[in-house]
Amino acid sequence: MDLYTINYIKRNPIIYNYLRENPSWYKQLNRNGNNLKTLEKLAKKHYKLTVEDKIERLSQKINLISNFIDVLK
Repeated sequence: MDLYTINYIKRNPIIYNYLRENPSWYKQLNRNGNNLKTLEKLAKKHYKLTVEDKIERLSQKINLISNFIDVLK
């Protein structure tokens, strides 16, 4: 692995933890360091940190507050 890839992994705890859980990615990164962005997308999807997941959590919170207000009426 090149130094850029190693430093990028060390600076991003999400990617670092995902790599620890899925060590097969080490082989892919050793062969081609350009797969780093793909790895980052998969890690965010795995830990539910994508924009869609954040919007869904927000809508669930709004729905919960709305239901709570309806109960108080």
